[in-house]
Amino acid sequence: MIEQLRTDVEQLAVPGGRLPGTPAHLAARKYIIARAEQEGLEGYADGSFELPYAEGDIRLTNVIGRLPGLRPELPPVLIAAHYDTCGPTPGADDNASAIAIALSSVEPLRKARLDRSVLFAFFDAEEPPHFLRPTMGSTYFYEHQRREDIHCAVVLDLVGHDLPAPTLENALVILGMESDPGLEGVVRACDPSPGLATLVTLNRYIGDMSDHHIFRINKRPYLFLTCGQWEHFHLPTDTPEKLNYEKMVHIAAYFVRATIGVASAALNGPFEGYDTTETELYFVRKYAKQIADLLGNPLESRTDLESMVSLLASEGGLLTGR
Repeated sequence: MIEQLRTDVEQLAVPGGRLPGTPAHLAARKYIIARAEQEGLEGYADGSFELPYAEGDIRLTNVIGRLPGLRPELPPVLIAAHYDTCGPTPGADDNASAIAIALSSVEPLRKARLDRSVLFAFFDAEEPPHFLRPTMGSTYFYEHQRREDIHCAVVLDLVGHDLPAPTLENALVILGMESDPGLEGVVRACDPSPGLATLVTLNRYIGDMSDHHIFRINKRPYLFLTCGQWEHFHLPTDTPEKLNYEKMVHIAAYFVRATIGVASAALNGPFEGYDTTETELYFVRKYAKQIADLLGNPLESRTDLESMVSLLASEGGLLTGR
């Protein structure tokens, strides 16, 4: 599995980046479609994977595939990873790592024989100048190209590197559990996760830093999986050899379990209508107690959680927006 993850990242993370309108952007789209076909996905738009749209002279294209479920009439789960880059950067971690992990999940999810279909959304135009604008690929899909309700979105971004925080290098940060009470059971059921320390926190602490934005503002359940920002974020040094592919294997396994969990969970709301403090404390106590003890943080309250988040943000830029 490591070799396929590495191959996908290396094929996508080329010098000069994947800016919309460039040859590398087109090549990346063709590669993703070829891999989606290889994995046996169906095209979303009347058999086609490509859902084009435009801003001025720039043509943009979302790539959407479907893994049919046993009950295709049910609203599908959507999993997402954007494929453009911010400027002329290779984008190994932003976001080739997420694309590779999403593609690796097709076969395990097929074997799970889910009732719900799963949409594999490789969104265009996530990066500036489209970020949080109507032309952002996920926003355009949701508002203009979507053909059905979405049961839950599971979004990947920046999932290939070690966290820049001592003793938490193997951590994966989970946001969005607060979007529906049914997600609490999913996140707890995914723990323990071999090879990973999972930290669960509120999306409001960092803001909408990726494609989950459009689902949140439309009050759809979502989970956002990330390792946060790091020293190579949006820089020419974001290259394939710097990623931790063993960690990516563990994240891929977690991602599959989480997707299976949300597919079978009853997500009936209320949206952001329950208190997640105890579950957040459970994960921080389990995986970050060493740091908390050094700081004299008792990890007993929401205030204590906010202090930990502030520390992670200041130490490594982990929980910061774009």
